[in-house]
Amino acid sequence: MNQLILLAQWIARPRTWLLAGMAALNAGCATQSLDLAPASASEPWVAPGAKNQAKGDFTVAPRPEVAVLSPPPALSSSHQYTLPELIDIAQNQNPDTRIAWQQARQAALAVGIGEAVFLPMLSASVVGGYQSTRTPLAYDIEDHSDIDTHGSAIVPALAFQWLIFDFGQRSALLEAAHEGSWAANVAFNGIHQKIIYTVTQAYYQYEVAKTQTRLSGQRLKNSLEIREAARSRRQQGIATSVEVALAEQQVAQSEMRSVVAQGHETEAYQALLNAMGVSPALNIQVSYAGDRTLPDSVTPPTERMIRNALAQRPDVQASYAAAKAAKAGIRAAEADFLPKVYLAGAVAGGSGHFDIQGMPGISQQTSSSSILLGVSVPLYDGGIRSARVGDAQSRSAIADEQFSKTQDAAAREIVMATETLRSALASNKAAINLEKTSFIAYDAALDSYRHGVGTVTVANEAANTLLEAQQMRAEAYAASLVAAANLAFVMGRMTSGSQAIYND
Repeated sequence: MNQLILLAQWIARPRTWLLAGMAALNAGCATQSLDLAPASASEPWVAPGAKNQAKGDFTVAPRPEVAVLSPPPALSSSHQYTLPELIDIAQNQNPDTRIAWQQARQAALAVGIGEAVFLPMLSASVVGGYQSTRTPLAYDIEDHSDIDTHGSAIVPALAFQWLIFDFGQRSALLEAAHEGSWAANVAFNGIHQKIIYTVTQAYYQYEVAKTQTRLSGQRLKNSLEIREAARSRRQQGIATSVEVALAEQQVAQSEMRSVVAQGHETEAYQALLNAMGVSPALNIQVSYAGDRTLPDSVTPPTERMIRNALAQRPDVQASYAAAKAAKAGIRAAEADFLPKVYLAGAVAGGSGHFDIQGMPGISQQTSSSSILLGVSVPLYDGGIRSARVGDAQSRSAIADEQFSKTQDAAAREIVMATETLRSALASNKAAINLEKTSFIAYDAALDSYRHGVGTVTVANEAANTLLEAQQMRAEAYAASLVAAANLAFVMGRMTSGSQAIYND
Protein backbone atom coordinates (compact mmCIF):
# COMPACT_ATOMS: atom_id res chain seq x y z
CA MET A 1 0.00 0.00 0.00
CA ASN A 2 2.81 2.39 0.87
CA GLN A 3 4.52 1.60 -2.40
CA LEU A 4 1.39 2.54 -4.35
CA ILE A 5 1.17 5.83 -2.44
CA LEU A 6 4.82 6.66 -3.24
CA LEU A 7 4.27 5.80 -6.92
CA ALA A 8 1.24 8.06 -7.06
CA GLN A 9 3.16 10.91 -5.47
CA TRP A 10 6.05 10.46 -7.93
CA ILE A 11 3.70 10.52 -10.89
CA ALA A 12 2.00 13.65 -9.59
CA ARG A 13 5.23 15.66 -9.61
CA PRO A 14 5.37 18.18 -12.49
CA ARG A 15 9.10 17.62 -12.91
CA THR A 16 8.49 13.93 -13.53
CA TRP A 17 6.10 14.66 -16.36
CA LEU A 18 8.50 17.22 -17.84
CA LEU A 19 11.39 14.76 -17.86
CA ALA A 20 9.22 12.02 -19.33
CA GLY A 21 7.99 14.35 -22.08
CA MET A 22 11.52 15.43 -22.96
CA ALA A 23 12.65 11.81 -23.14
CA ALA A 24 9.75 10.95 -25.45
CA LEU A 25 10.50 13.91 -27.71
CA ASN A 26 14.17 13.03 -27.86
CA ALA A 27 13.39 9.39 -28.71
CA GLY A 28 11.02 10.45 -31.47
CA CYS A 29 13.20 13.25 -32.89
CA ALA A 30 13.12 13.27 -36.71
CA THR A 31 16.90 13.63 -36.97
CA GLN A 32 17.31 10.14 -35.52
CA SER A 33 16.31 8.79 -38.95
CA LEU A 34 19.69 9.97 -40.29
CA ASP A 35 21.05 6.71 -38.91
CA LEU A 36 19.36 5.02 -41.87
CA ALA A 37 21.66 6.81 -44.33
CA PRO A 38 25.37 6.12 -44.96
CA ALA A 39 27.66 7.60 -42.31
CA SER A 40 29.60 9.63 -44.89
CA ALA A 41 30.00 10.15 -48.62
CA SER A 42 32.99 7.79 -48.74
CA GLU A 43 31.68 4.94 -46.59
CA PRO A 44 29.36 2.20 -47.89
CA TRP A 45 25.82 1.75 -46.72
CA VAL A 46 25.39 -1.56 -44.91
CA ALA A 47 21.95 -3.12 -44.96
CA PRO A 48 20.43 -4.08 -41.61
CA GLY A 49 21.41 -7.62 -40.72
CA ALA A 50 24.38 -7.72 -43.09
CA LYS A 51 27.44 -9.39 -41.64
CA ASN A 52 31.15 -9.50 -42.41
CA GLN A 53 31.05 -6.64 -44.92
CA ALA A 54 34.58 -5.32 -45.27
CA LYS A 55 35.39 -1.66 -45.00
CA GLY A 56 35.22 0.01 -48.39
CA ASP A 57 33.04 -2.80 -49.80
CA PHE A 58 30.04 -1.26 -51.54
CA THR A 59 28.23 -4.53 -52.07
CA VAL A 60 24.45 -4.24 -52.04
CA ALA A 61 22.61 -6.88 -50.09
CA PRO A 62 20.49 -9.05 -52.39
CA ARG A 63 16.70 -8.79 -52.42
CA PRO A 64 15.33 -12.00 -53.94
CA GLU A 65 11.93 -10.48 -54.68
CA VAL A 66 13.39 -8.11 -57.28
CA ALA A 67 15.04 -10.99 -59.16
CA VAL A 68 11.76 -12.54 -60.27
CA LEU A 69 11.68 -12.27 -64.07
CA SER A 70 8.58 -12.15 -66.22
CA PRO A 71 8.02 -15.42 -68.06
CA PRO A 72 8.95 -15.25 -71.76
CA PRO A 73 6.18 -15.59 -74.34
CA ALA A 74 5.33 -19.08 -75.48
CA LEU A 75 7.01 -19.16 -78.88
CA SER A 76 8.19 -22.01 -81.04
CA SER A 77 11.95 -22.45 -81.36
CA SER A 78 11.60 -24.12 -84.76
CA HIS A 79 9.19 -21.70 -86.45
CA GLN A 80 10.66 -19.12 -88.82
CA TYR A 81 9.13 -15.83 -87.64
CA THR A 82 8.52 -13.18 -90.29
CA LEU A 83 8.77 -9.44 -89.71
CA PRO A 84 4.98 -8.94 -89.27
CA GLU A 85 4.95 -11.77 -86.73
CA LEU A 86 7.84 -10.24 -84.79
CA ILE A 87 6.05 -6.88 -84.74
CA ASP A 88 2.88 -8.52 -83.46
CA ILE A 89 4.85 -10.17 -80.65
CA ALA A 90 6.46 -6.83 -79.77
CA GLN A 91 3.11 -5.02 -79.65
CA ASN A 92 1.80 -7.62 -77.22
CA GLN A 93 4.93 -8.02 -75.07
CA ASN A 94 6.67 -4.64 -75.00
CA PRO A 95 5.95 -2.92 -71.64
CA ASP A 96 5.92 0.50 -73.32
CA THR A 97 2.54 -0.31 -74.87
CA ARG A 98 1.02 -1.17 -71.48
CA ILE A 99 2.50 1.95 -69.92
CA ALA A 100 1.02 4.13 -72.67
CA TRP A 101 -2.32 2.32 -72.31
CA GLN A 102 -2.47 3.04 -68.59
CA GLN A 103 -1.57 6.67 -69.22
CA ALA A 104 -4.42 6.93 -71.72
CA ARG A 105 -6.78 5.40 -69.15
CA GLN A 106 -5.63 7.90 -66.54
CA ALA A 107 -6.32 10.76 -68.94
CA ALA A 108 -9.79 9.34 -69.66
CA LEU A 109 -10.52 9.14 -65.93
CA ALA A 110 -9.47 12.79 -65.63
CA VAL A 111 -12.24 13.63 -68.09
CA GLY A 112 -14.73 11.73 -65.93
CA ILE A 113 -13.58 13.67 -62.88
CA GLY A 114 -14.02 16.93 -64.79
CA GLU A 115 -17.59 15.98 -65.71
CA ALA A 116 -18.43 14.88 -62.17
CA VAL A 117 -17.75 18.33 -60.69
CA PHE A 118 -20.85 19.65 -62.50
CA LEU A 119 -23.04 17.41 -60.30
CA PRO A 120 -24.06 18.01 -56.68
CA MET A 121 -22.02 16.35 -53.97
CA LEU A 122 -23.91 14.31 -51.37
CA SER A 123 -22.47 13.16 -48.07
CA ALA A 124 -23.85 11.24 -45.14
CA SER A 125 -22.50 11.33 -41.64
CA VAL A 126 -23.33 9.94 -38.23
CA VAL A 127 -22.01 11.54 -35.06
CA GLY A 128 -22.42 9.80 -31.74
CA GLY A 129 -20.99 10.42 -28.33
CA TYR A 130 -21.15 9.72 -24.62
CA GLN A 131 -20.27 12.02 -21.74
CA SER A 132 -19.98 11.35 -18.03
CA THR A 133 -19.50 14.12 -15.46
CA ARG A 134 -18.87 13.99 -11.72
CA THR A 135 -19.42 17.24 -9.76
CA PRO A 136 -18.40 17.53 -6.07
CA LEU A 137 -21.10 18.88 -3.70
CA ALA A 138 -20.50 21.59 -1.13
CA TYR A 139 -21.94 19.27 1.54
CA ASP A 140 -23.08 15.69 1.65
CA ILE A 141 -26.64 14.86 0.70
CA GLU A 142 -27.77 11.47 1.94
CA ASP A 143 -24.22 10.17 2.14
CA HIS A 144 -23.41 11.47 -1.37
CA SER A 145 -20.48 13.86 -1.68
CA ASP A 146 -20.79 14.37 -5.46
CA ILE A 147 -23.35 14.05 -8.24
CA ASP A 148 -22.97 12.03 -11.45
CA THR A 149 -24.51 12.99 -14.78
CA HIS A 150 -24.52 10.89 -17.95
CA GLY A 151 -25.42 11.93 -21.48
CA SER A 152 -25.41 10.25 -24.89
CA ALA A 153 -26.53 11.27 -28.35
CA ILE A 154 -26.56 10.05 -31.96
CA VAL A 155 -26.99 12.55 -34.81
CA PRO A 156 -27.29 11.22 -38.40
CA ALA A 157 -27.17 13.81 -41.19
CA LEU A 158 -27.41 14.01 -44.97
CA ALA A 159 -25.86 17.05 -46.65
CA PHE A 160 -25.46 18.19 -50.24
CA GLN A 161 -23.46 20.93 -51.96
CA TRP A 162 -23.87 22.08 -55.54
CA LEU A 163 -21.81 24.66 -57.35
CA ILE A 164 -24.35 26.20 -59.72
CA PHE A 165 -22.32 28.82 -61.57
CA ASP A 166 -18.59 29.59 -61.72
CA PHE A 167 -18.17 31.67 -64.92
CA GLY A 168 -16.83 28.73 -66.97
CA GLN A 169 -14.04 27.53 -64.71
CA ARG A 170 -15.21 23.93 -64.64
CA SER A 171 -15.85 24.00 -68.40
CA ALA A 172 -12.30 25.20 -69.00
CA LEU A 173 -10.86 22.47 -66.79
CA LEU A 174 -13.03 19.87 -68.56
CA GLU A 175 -11.80 21.10 -71.95
CA ALA A 176 -8.20 20.77 -70.75
CA ALA A 177 -8.94 17.22 -69.58
CA HIS A 178 -10.42 16.34 -72.98
CA GLU A 179 -7.33 17.67 -74.74
CA GLY A 180 -5.14 15.71 -72.35
CA SER A 181 -7.08 12.56 -73.12
CA TRP A 182 -6.70 13.19 -76.85
CA ALA A 183 -2.95 13.67 -76.43
CA ALA A 184 -2.63 10.46 -74.39
CA ASN A 185 -4.62 8.49 -76.98
CA VAL A 186 -2.57 9.63 -79.97
CA ALA A 187 0.59 9.06 -77.92
CA PHE A 188 -0.59 5.48 -77.36
CA ASN A 189 -0.88 4.95 -81.11
CA GLY A 190 2.45 6.71 -81.52
CA ILE A 191 4.13 4.23 -79.18
CA HIS A 192 2.86 1.39 -81.35
CA GLN A 193 4.15 3.14 -84.48
CA LYS A 194 7.54 3.61 -82.84
CA ILE A 195 7.69 -0.07 -81.85
CA ILE A 196 6.82 -1.09 -85.41
CA TYR A 197 9.67 1.06 -86.72
CA THR A 198 12.27 0.01 -84.14
CA VAL A 199 11.51 -3.68 -84.66
CA THR A 200 11.68 -3.18 -88.44
CA GLN A 201 15.01 -1.38 -88.14
CA ALA A 202 16.45 -4.07 -85.84
CA TYR A 203 15.12 -6.80 -88.17
CA TYR A 204 16.89 -5.39 -91.23
CA GLN A 205 20.09 -4.85 -89.25
CA TYR A 206 19.89 -8.45 -88.07
CA GLU A 207 19.43 -9.49 -91.69
CA VAL A 208 22.58 -7.71 -92.76
CA ALA A 209 24.47 -9.21 -89.80
CA LYS A 210 23.43 -12.69 -90.89
CA THR A 211 24.46 -11.83 -94.43
CA GLN A 212 27.86 -10.68 -93.19
CA THR A 213 28.29 -14.02 -91.41
CA ARG A 214 27.39 -15.86 -94.59
CA LEU A 215 29.79 -13.74 -96.63
CA SER A 216 32.57 -14.31 -94.12
CA GLY A 217 32.02 -18.02 -94.52
CA GLN A 218 32.19 -17.62 -98.29
CA ARG A 219 35.40 -15.65 -97.97
CA LEU A 220 36.88 -18.42 -95.84
CA LYS A 221 35.91 -20.86 -98.55
CA ASN A 222 37.61 -18.68 -101.19
CA SER A 223 40.73 -18.42 -99.04
CA LEU A 224 40.85 -22.20 -98.72
CA GLU A 225 40.64 -22.50 -102.51
CA ILE A 226 43.56 -20.10 -102.92
CA ARG A 227 45.56 -22.01 -100.31
CA GLU A 228 44.89 -25.31 -102.08
CA ALA A 229 46.00 -23.76 -105.35
CA ALA A 230 49.19 -22.47 -103.69
CA ARG A 231 49.94 -25.88 -102.16
CA SER A 232 49.31 -27.58 -105.49
CA ARG A 233 51.66 -25.18 -107.26
CA ARG A 234 54.23 -25.72 -104.51
CA GLN A 235 54.10 -29.48 -105.03
CA GLN A 236 54.63 -28.91 -108.74
CA GLY A 237 57.65 -26.75 -107.98
CA ILE A 238 56.23 -23.59 -109.56
CA ALA A 239 55.34 -21.75 -106.32
CA THR A 240 57.48 -20.55 -103.48
CA SER A 241 57.04 -21.08 -99.75
CA VAL A 242 56.23 -17.37 -99.47
CA GLU A 243 53.16 -17.84 -101.63
CA VAL A 244 51.97 -20.72 -99.45
CA ALA A 245 52.59 -18.65 -96.31
CA LEU A 246 50.60 -15.74 -97.74
CA ALA A 247 47.74 -18.12 -98.55
CA GLU A 248 47.87 -19.52 -95.01
CA GLN A 249 47.78 -15.99 -93.63
CA GLN A 250 44.73 -15.21 -95.75
CA VAL A 251 42.95 -18.27 -94.33
CA ALA A 252 43.73 -17.17 -90.77
CA GLN A 253 42.42 -13.67 -91.47
CA SER A 254 39.26 -15.12 -92.98
CA GLU A 255 38.70 -17.30 -89.93
CA MET A 256 39.14 -14.27 -87.68
CA ARG A 257 36.65 -12.22 -89.68
CA SER A 258 34.20 -15.08 -89.56
CA VAL A 259 34.36 -15.13 -85.75
CA VAL A 260 33.88 -11.34 -85.60
CA ALA A 261 30.91 -11.55 -87.96
CA GLN A 262 29.29 -14.20 -85.79
CA GLY A 263 29.73 -11.93 -82.78
CA HIS A 264 28.05 -9.05 -84.63
CA GLU A 265 25.20 -11.37 -85.56
CA THR A 266 24.67 -12.25 -81.90
CA GLU A 267 24.66 -8.55 -80.97
CA ALA A 268 22.14 -7.79 -83.72
CA TYR A 269 19.91 -10.63 -82.51
CA GLN A 270 19.94 -9.20 -78.98
CA ALA A 271 19.15 -5.76 -80.38
CA LEU A 272 16.13 -7.28 -82.12
CA LEU A 273 14.92 -8.89 -78.88
CA ASN A 274 15.43 -5.60 -77.07
CA ALA A 275 13.38 -3.74 -79.67
CA MET A 276 10.63 -6.31 -79.20
CA GLY A 277 10.77 -5.90 -75.43
CA VAL A 278 11.12 -9.62 -74.70
CA SER A 279 13.56 -11.64 -72.61
CA PRO A 280 17.18 -11.68 -73.87
CA ALA A 281 17.19 -15.44 -73.20
CA LEU A 282 14.48 -16.02 -75.81
CA ASN A 283 15.58 -18.36 -78.61
CA ILE A 284 13.65 -18.00 -81.86
CA GLN A 285 14.33 -18.40 -85.55
CA VAL A 286 13.97 -15.33 -87.75
CA SER A 287 12.87 -15.74 -91.34
CA TYR A 288 15.03 -14.11 -93.99
CA ALA A 289 12.82 -11.89 -96.11
CA GLY A 290 14.91 -12.26 -99.25
CA ASP A 291 15.99 -9.61 -101.72
CA ARG A 292 13.39 -7.12 -102.84
CA THR A 293 13.64 -4.87 -105.84
CA LEU A 294 14.39 -1.29 -104.89
CA PRO A 295 13.83 1.79 -107.05
CA ASP A 296 16.76 3.77 -108.37
CA SER A 297 15.69 6.97 -106.62
CA VAL A 298 12.81 8.70 -104.80
CA THR A 299 11.05 11.96 -105.51
CA PRO A 300 11.37 14.77 -102.93
CA PRO A 301 8.28 15.44 -100.81
CA THR A 302 5.97 18.25 -101.84
CA GLU A 303 4.50 20.81 -99.47
CA ARG A 304 1.17 19.02 -99.69
CA MET A 305 2.77 15.71 -98.68
CA ILE A 306 4.44 17.37 -95.69
CA ARG A 307 1.17 18.98 -94.60
CA ASN A 308 -0.67 15.65 -94.85
CA ALA A 309 2.08 13.98 -92.84
CA LEU A 310 1.98 16.63 -90.11
CA ALA A 311 -1.79 16.28 -89.86
CA GLN A 312 -1.55 12.63 -88.86
CA ARG A 313 1.69 12.43 -86.89
CA PRO A 314 0.96 11.51 -83.24
CA ASP A 315 3.64 13.76 -81.75
CA VAL A 316 2.35 16.82 -83.63
CA GLN A 317 -1.24 16.12 -82.61
CA ALA A 318 -0.22 15.58 -78.98
CA SER A 319 1.71 18.85 -78.95
CA TYR A 320 -1.27 20.70 -80.43
CA ALA A 321 -3.60 19.21 -77.82
CA ALA A 322 -1.19 20.29 -75.08
CA ALA A 323 -1.26 23.86 -76.43
CA LYS A 324 -5.07 23.90 -76.43
CA ALA A 325 -5.17 22.51 -72.89
CA ALA A 326 -2.80 25.26 -71.76
CA LYS A 327 -5.11 27.93 -73.21
CA ALA A 328 -8.02 26.39 -71.33
CA GLY A 329 -5.89 26.59 -68.19
CA ILE A 330 -5.71 30.39 -68.61
CA ARG A 331 -9.50 30.66 -68.66
CA ALA A 332 -9.76 28.45 -65.58
CA ALA A 333 -7.26 30.63 -63.70
CA GLU A 334 -9.01 33.85 -64.71
CA ALA A 335 -12.33 32.51 -63.40
CA ASP A 336 -10.91 32.62 -59.88
CA PHE A 337 -11.45 36.39 -59.90
CA LEU A 338 -15.20 36.01 -60.44
CA PRO A 339 -17.99 35.07 -57.98
CA LYS A 340 -19.29 31.55 -57.52
CA VAL A 341 -22.91 30.66 -56.81
CA TYR A 342 -23.61 27.54 -54.85
CA LEU A 343 -26.54 25.73 -53.27
CA ALA A 344 -26.23 23.78 -50.06
CA GLY A 345 -28.58 21.94 -47.77
CA ALA A 346 -28.73 19.40 -45.00
CA VAL A 347 -31.21 17.07 -43.32
CA ALA A 348 -30.35 15.88 -39.82
CA GLY A 349 -31.96 14.05 -36.97
CA GLY A 350 -30.88 13.05 -33.54
CA SER A 351 -31.70 11.15 -30.41
CA GLY A 352 -30.21 11.81 -27.02
CA HIS A 353 -30.46 10.67 -23.45
CA PHE A 354 -29.54 12.64 -20.32
CA ASP A 355 -29.39 11.14 -16.88
CA ILE A 356 -28.73 12.83 -13.54
CA GLN A 357 -27.98 10.71 -10.53
CA GLY A 358 -31.10 10.18 -8.50
CA MET A 359 -33.47 11.70 -11.10
CA PRO A 360 -35.46 10.18 -13.97
CA GLY A 361 -33.60 10.09 -17.30
CA ILE A 362 -34.52 12.43 -20.14
CA SER A 363 -34.70 11.22 -23.77
CA GLN A 364 -35.23 13.51 -26.71
CA GLN A 365 -35.71 13.12 -30.48
CA THR A 366 -34.79 16.03 -32.78
CA SER A 367 -34.82 16.69 -36.54
CA SER A 368 -33.82 19.62 -38.71
CA SER A 369 -33.53 20.56 -42.40
CA SER A 370 -32.01 23.53 -44.15
CA ILE A 371 -31.27 24.84 -47.65
CA LEU A 372 -28.92 27.69 -48.47
CA LEU A 373 -28.18 29.71 -51.58
CA GLY A 374 -24.84 31.45 -51.38
CA VAL A 375 -22.52 33.63 -53.40
CA SER A 376 -18.76 33.58 -52.81
CA VAL A 377 -16.86 36.68 -53.95
CA PRO A 378 -13.05 36.63 -53.65
CA LEU A 379 -11.69 39.96 -52.47
CA TYR A 380 -8.03 39.66 -51.53
CA ASP A 381 -5.57 36.78 -51.49
CA GLY A 382 -2.18 38.46 -51.56
CA GLY A 383 -1.79 38.11 -55.35
CA ILE A 384 -2.11 34.32 -55.49
CA ARG A 385 -4.73 34.41 -58.24
CA SER A 386 -2.75 36.88 -60.31
CA ALA A 387 0.31 34.64 -59.99
CA ARG A 388 -1.75 31.65 -61.12
CA VAL A 389 -2.97 33.53 -64.18
CA GLY A 390 0.59 34.58 -65.02
CA ASP A 391 1.78 31.02 -64.58
CA ALA A 392 -1.01 29.72 -66.86
CA GLN A 393 -0.15 32.30 -69.51
CA SER A 394 3.50 31.34 -69.35
CA ARG A 395 2.64 27.66 -69.68
CA SER A 396 0.45 28.45 -72.68
CA ALA A 397 3.26 30.40 -74.35
CA ILE A 398 5.66 27.50 -73.78
CA ALA A 399 3.10 25.03 -75.18
CA ASP A 400 2.65 27.19 -78.31
CA GLU A 401 6.39 27.39 -78.85
CA GLN A 402 6.71 23.65 -78.25
CA PHE A 403 4.02 22.97 -80.84
CA SER A 404 5.78 25.19 -83.38
CA LYS A 405 9.08 23.48 -82.60
CA THR A 406 7.49 20.04 -83.00
CA GLN A 407 6.03 21.04 -86.36
CA ASP A 408 9.37 22.33 -87.65
CA ALA A 409 11.22 19.26 -86.37
CA ALA A 410 8.69 16.92 -88.00
CA ALA A 411 8.92 18.71 -91.37
CA ARG A 412 12.71 18.63 -91.14
CA GLU A 413 12.65 14.91 -90.36
CA ILE A 414 10.54 14.25 -93.44
CA VAL A 415 12.92 16.15 -95.74
CA MET A 416 16.00 14.55 -94.17
CA ALA A 417 14.46 11.06 -94.30
CA THR A 418 13.76 11.54 -98.00
CA GLU A 419 17.34 12.62 -98.66
CA THR A 420 18.66 9.71 -96.60
CA LEU A 421 16.58 7.26 -98.65
CA ARG A 422 17.73 8.86 -101.91
CA SER A 423 21.38 8.56 -100.84
CA ALA A 424 20.88 4.98 -99.66
CA LEU A 425 19.29 3.95 -102.97
CA ALA A 426 22.18 5.53 -104.87
CA SER A 427 24.69 3.68 -102.67
CA ASN A 428 22.82 0.43 -103.22
CA LYS A 429 22.93 0.92 -106.97
CA ALA A 430 26.67 1.59 -106.89
CA ALA A 431 27.27 -1.38 -104.58
CA ILE A 432 25.48 -3.71 -107.00
CA ASN A 433 27.79 -2.63 -109.81
CA LEU A 434 30.85 -2.95 -107.56
CA GLU A 435 29.84 -6.47 -106.55
CA LYS A 436 29.43 -7.56 -110.17
CA THR A 437 32.84 -6.26 -111.23
CA SER A 438 34.50 -7.71 -108.12
CA PHE A 439 33.11 -11.16 -108.94
CA ILE A 440 34.60 -10.94 -112.43
CA ALA A 441 37.95 -9.75 -111.09
CA TYR A 442 38.11 -12.49 -108.47
CA ASP A 443 37.26 -15.29 -110.90
CA ALA A 444 39.89 -14.00 -113.33
CA ALA A 445 42.58 -13.64 -110.64
CA LEU A 446 41.97 -17.12 -109.22
CA ASP A 447 41.91 -18.74 -112.66
CA SER A 448 45.10 -16.95 -113.64
CA TYR A 449 46.87 -18.07 -110.49
CA ARG A 450 45.81 -21.66 -110.99
CA HIS A 451 47.31 -21.59 -114.48
CA GLY A 452 50.54 -20.02 -113.32
CA VAL A 453 49.94 -16.60 -114.83
CA GLY A 454 48.91 -14.52 -111.80
CA THR A 455 50.29 -14.24 -108.28
CA VAL A 456 48.90 -15.25 -104.93
CA THR A 457 49.01 -11.62 -103.84
CA VAL A 458 46.72 -10.58 -106.65
CA ALA A 459 44.37 -13.48 -105.89
CA ASN A 460 44.22 -12.54 -102.20
CA GLU A 461 43.57 -8.89 -103.01
CA ALA A 462 40.80 -9.88 -105.40
CA ALA A 463 39.23 -12.07 -102.71
CA ASN A 464 39.40 -9.24 -100.16
CA THR A 465 37.94 -6.79 -102.63
CA LEU A 466 35.12 -9.19 -103.45
CA LEU A 467 34.27 -9.63 -99.76
CA GLU A 468 34.30 -5.88 -99.14
CA ALA A 469 32.07 -5.36 -102.19
CA GLN A 470 29.64 -7.99 -100.98
CA GLN A 471 29.59 -6.48 -97.51
CA MET A 472 29.03 -3.01 -98.91
CA ARG A 473 26.22 -4.38 -101.07
CA ALA A 474 24.54 -6.00 -98.05
CA GLU A 475 24.95 -2.88 -95.92
CA ALA A 476 23.66 -0.57 -98.67
CA TYR A 477 20.67 -2.81 -99.27
CA ALA A 478 19.78 -2.93 -95.57
CA ALA A 479 20.37 0.82 -95.26
CA SER A 480 17.90 1.38 -98.09
CA LEU A 481 15.26 -0.71 -96.36
CA VAL A 482 15.85 1.04 -93.03
CA ALA A 483 15.72 4.45 -94.74
CA ALA A 484 12.45 3.51 -96.44
CA ALA A 485 11.01 2.40 -93.10
CA ASN A 486 12.21 5.62 -91.48
CA LEU A 487 10.54 7.72 -94.16
CA ALA A 488 7.28 5.85 -93.68
CA PHE A 489 7.60 6.34 -89.91
CA VAL A 490 8.22 10.10 -90.04
CA MET A 491 5.38 10.44 -92.55
CA GLY A 492 3.05 8.79 -90.03
CA ARG A 493 2.34 5.86 -92.33
CA MET A 494 3.98 2.98 -90.47
CA THR A 495 0.81 2.02 -88.65
CA SER A 496 0.78 -1.78 -88.89
CA GLY A 497 3.12 -4.73 -89.22
CA SER A 498 2.16 -5.33 -92.83
CA GLN A 499 3.31 -1.82 -93.77
CA ALA A 500 6.78 -2.48 -92.37
CA ILE A 501 7.71 -4.52 -95.45
CA TYR A 502 8.99 -2.25 -98.18
CA ASN A 503 7.08 -2.41 -101.43
CA ASP A 504 7.95 -0.70 -104.72
